[in-house]
Amino acid sequence: IALGEADVVVASGVESISGYTEPTGAGSTPDHDRHPFFSQAAQRTRLAVGDNATWADPREAGESPDIYLAMGHTAENVASLRSITREEQDAFALRSQRLARQATDEGFFAREIVPVTVGDDIVLSDESVRSETTAEGLASLKPVFRPQGTITAGNCCPLSDGAAAVVVMSADKARALQLSPLARIRSYGVSGLSPEIMGLGPVEATRKALLQANMSIDDIDVVEMNEAFAAQVLPSCHDLGLDLDRVNVHGGAIALGHPFGMGGARLTTTLLNGLIARDVNVGLVTMCAAGGQGMSMIVERI
Repeated sequence: IALGEADVVVASGVESISGYTEPTGAGSTPDHDRHPFFSQAAQRTRLAVGDNATWADPREAGESPDIYLAMGHTAENVASLRSITREEQDAFALRSQRLARQATDEGFFAREIVPVTVGDDIVLSDESVRSETTAEGLASLKPVFRPQGTITAGNCCPLSDGAAAVVVMSADKARALQLSPLARIRSYGVSGLSPEIMGLGPVEATRKALLQANMSIDDIDVVEMNEAFAAQVLPSCHDLGLDLDRVNVHGGAIALGHPFGMGGARLTTTLLNGLIARDVNVGLVTMCAAGGQGMSMIVERI
């Protein structure tokens, strides 16, 4: 749209990870498609798992990063690097569950969810919110990725299916169609960083978006940050100077789920919904991405 190549775009995504099955047969092992150049990096990750070592950037020693490591290991790297404790992560996860349940009960998400009929059932709300979650229950869970680690099934997002869409339109087209947009895009930013600590991607991406919009973090009223892991949300907020009173105020992906293919559209939809519900004007949507990326966008109600 900015280039003038289109007037209206439906930005959408879908995820059906519940239908994924591990491939079998010849050539189906995880190492089959991995470039041997990164074998040393993979070995370094395996050693770190056993030693529970604090992460250090291998590029400073002239070595390649591990581009194939599981996302949970990147979260463990961030947690160790930034000294994020298990207790802090569990407390944030509990907050996410409670806020998501409260928002669901108050009808907040009903404004953005389209009912889906599956057989004889009608899906009206996210199924992954766990109302029974307690601090004691979270504390009892074992680490998933490292024996001495801090990432558990309770303080990271679950695997989920979902679909979402937003309509993006030029101002001229909206006027021609006599439509009233919910908001306008003020700016966006994209960043790159080591894939081994990809969870910190929102930090630099947000700084770029703020600079482009000539804003400071204090100008942001509401933030939707993808909760892939509590371990990456907490340091990202700290580095940006964000207090949690503005972040994921209706819960996040730890409670709602994180269908990979539709995360951006879902976060943007919830952000717009939140701006209207709170009658505030400026919102930030931001997320990390596998491979070492961050993406942020600032929107403003019209």
